[in-house]
Amino acid sequence: MIDEARRLAPRFAARAADHDRDGSFPADDFADLRRSGLFGLMVPARLGGAGAGFADYAAIAYELARGNGATALIFNMHASVTGALAGVTDELADALSLPPEALQARDDALRAAAGGSWFAVAMSERGAGSRLSQMKTSYQAVDGGFHITGSKTFCSGAGHADAYLIAARSASDPTQVSQFLVPAGAGVTVEPTWDALGMRATGSHDLHVDVTVPAAALLGGVEGLALLVAQLAPHWMVASYAAVYVGVARAAVDAAVEHVNERKLGHLPAIRARIGRADAAVAAAHLAVMEAARRVDEAPGEADTNRWVWRAKLLAGTTAADVAASMLEAAGTSAMRRGHPLERLYRDARAGSLQPATSDVCADWLGVEALGGDPDSDGIAPRW
Repeated sequence: MIDEARRLAPRFAARAADHDRDGSFPADDFADLRRSGLFGLMVPARLGGAGAGFADYAAIAYELARGNGATALIFNMHASVTGALAGVTDELADALSLPPEALQARDDALRAAAGGSWFAVAMSERGAGSRLSQMKTSYQAVDGGFHITGSKTFCSGAGHADAYLIAARSASDPTQVSQFLVPAGAGVTVEPTWDALGMRATGSHDLHVDVTVPAAALLGGVEGLALLVAQLAPHWMVASYAAVYVGVARAAVDAAVEHVNERKLGHLPAIRARIGRADAAVAAAHLAVMEAARRVDEAPGEADTNRWVWRAKLLAGTTAADVAASMLEAAGTSAMRRGHPLERLYRDARAGSLQPATSDVCADWLGVEALGGDPDSDGIAPRW
């Protein structure tokens, strides 16, 4: 499907400026994604999907982001849900003693994705960010299911998704944090709040939840798995963003090259040097992301794999911001005008180091680990 992603990227790029200016959801991009079958990218072949691995996802997200980072970022959320579901293999289910109903719910959701449904993620909350342990959204068991109440923020694609992955804390046992796949509809309302510096087209509005869901909506069929999964296999919550922002960084280099050639500025050594350094930095970050993705496919959850996951997110976030800023300087003042591709890419790239896990959190995790500590537990604030 990487060829399909490369085919779609120019279409996304042609629409990106309008969606950025208006802060509008890229509906045409998602219609293209649905027609292409990319919603089923992470779905096993037995359920009608492409059966892709994490490295396949990373390669495709990189290409999509070269077209429009906002579209790729929303797609990342869907891939995170379907990828995490597909990662619950029958063997893992047996090891965790998951109930048969949970496996049926997994297959139903994945089959729906292969058929064109797409999912958003409602994780972050005001004052807590994406730290699962600090969530205030709560759930309690009721006859036949669970009642969930609370509010989420930064929910990319809010109001357009078919269902939302919602993290919530048990009202009866606050140590347990669980995740639910909640269909759009009654009890799930969107509050338009997203008017941001960058990634303006993601439609990352607030989501308010007051809904009762059947027991099958509980991911894994067992309460309290969310924190454990985040620590043992952080790639979907950390490294999946990395491929998107490296793609945004590459788009900034491409836009700068086009701008410089149009204005016949390529004879200037300072501009050539900036572009050369940026090209090398993006290539290095891309290699790190793909190495992390390869290790996720081959040895998910292992200590060295997780080390690469955190490295990839750190390098992607810092590289995107640094490269986009340098390319704006290389292009000159005219590229600062509203509507110029580099002006938009500069703003989009700046979000990379802020998305969870932030660059500072990634660097601290790696530093604690290098010094022999437990990077998921040491410190005054929990990672998740």
